[in-house]
Amino acid sequence: MQRASRIAQLENTAHWDLIIIGGGATGLGAAVDAASRGLKTLLIERADFAKGTSSRSTKLVHGGVRYLAQGNIKLVKEALRERGYLLKNAPHICSTQPFLIPVYTWFDKFFYGIGLMTYDLLAGKLSLGATKILSAKKTIELLPSIKQENLKGSIQYFDGQFDDSRLAIDLAYTATSEGATVLNYVSLVGFEKKGQKIIGIHCKDEISGKKYTVPASSFINATGVFTDQVLQFDDAQREQIVRPSQGVHLVVRKEFFKTSYAMMVPKTADGRVFFAVPWHDSVVLGTTDTAIDTISMEPQAMDGEIDFIIEHFNKYNAVAISRNDVQSVFVGLRPLVKAGGVASTALISRDHTIIVSTSGLVTITGGKWTTYRRMAHDAVNNALFVSKQPKRDCVTRNLKIGDPEKRRAMIGAIILEDPNYAKQLHQNYPYTVAEIIFAIRHELAETVEDLLARRTRLLFLDARVAISLAQTAANLLAKELGKDQEWEKKQVESFQELAYLYIC
Repeated sequence: MQRASRIAQLENTAHWDLIIIGGGATGLGAAVDAASRGLKTLLIERADFAKGTSSRSTKLVHGGVRYLAQGNIKLVKEALRERGYLLKNAPHICSTQPFLIPVYTWFDKFFYGIGLMTYDLLAGKLSLGATKILSAKKTIELLPSIKQENLKGSIQYFDGQFDDSRLAIDLAYTATSEGATVLNYVSLVGFEKKGQKIIGIHCKDEISGKKYTVPASSFINATGVFTDQVLQFDDAQREQIVRPSQGVHLVVRKEFFKTSYAMMVPKTADGRVFFAVPWHDSVVLGTTDTAIDTISMEPQAMDGEIDFIIEHFNKYNAVAISRNDVQSVFVGLRPLVKAGGVASTALISRDHTIIVSTSGLVTITGGKWTTYRRMAHDAVNNALFVSKQPKRDCVTRNLKIGDPEKRRAMIGAIILEDPNYAKQLHQNYPYTVAEIIFAIRHELAETVEDLLARRTRLLFLDARVAISLAQTAANLLAKELGKDQEWEKKQVESFQELAYLYIC
């Protein structure tokens, strides 16, 4: 995926079957779906792929245990089914993760045991492993740092884990392989209309500054928490439909939680599930559910949210942490669809919503990473129906995502150019210089942030380490893109200013 050739396709294509606005999980999934059906597909993203919520998840591919407790069987069954497809189609990014729910009353042991067995049954043939009720002794063996006072045992179950932004980049690659044109740093400026109907978009290349008018037959709005902004491009009087909620995550060293098992606490003070999940040789802790009024590309954790996560981890873990032990803080915004009479965002459904405007714009919002494929399927079906294009069957249920062997071979070829490219960027993390160069040449990385936040996960794993590597990344980027020292300096300053926001 090289930017110059993608821009050439944008400029030289007379008409598109479908334009997708938004390069997160749902938008990229829709691009894969549409292109694999044979549609001439364009996707634009105003920042980088997965810049927003889609790189800031709890890193789980899951059916949603708490949705089961809420009685939403339909959502759980669909998510468990999609979990199975995702683990099958992207095994290099997604894996099975064992979980333990520690229990401190006999009632909870029975209650959650029955619940998780039901969860397992709902997965059917796509189950990842049998649920078991474990003794206190076995629980301590598997979770050595668990608080032992009054411990009655635990429930063992299995869910999926993944690297969210890595999956997003592989979806962009797969969409391109299927014939789509996907572009980051291209923003929507407005819609071209004929009467009430949208017939094209006005967009801007944020790198060159050049503007384009691009005609198409159908249009999908997959912009997550920015859904209302796009809807108001279509209709300035449109009422807002998204009620955003933010979820905070902390990342700490694995020495505080020495186990390959994840821990799940099914009910915290704010009604959410609490997780401690091993990820990239670190541990992700979270999350919160706080309704917010202001939507930002870089949402910030509140002091109370950070304290809440630390308090809950220390409540169950004998090896206590403090703010000084946190390597990175990251925040995701959930695009929850407003529901009348709901007092807490923790109670708003995570199921997805599709809205078809009189202009023909198909908007999809809500949902979660696990169900991205189904959301994409539904969005493309609606776009085809609304625009009266011929029906074409979806093929993504069994479509492999990415090409890890090809990627490894191409990175190997880069190392052959210079053996020094095999060196790790930092001794504590496996990422190499060759991977950075590959991301610039073939994965549309345009900034230091793209490289250290999403092509690698260094900003999310350890913000201080990422800050120390900003100059190295900027130097490689400037060399590959032919930029001068002043540009390189601005990149370093911009990234470091951002990265300090990830330190609590």
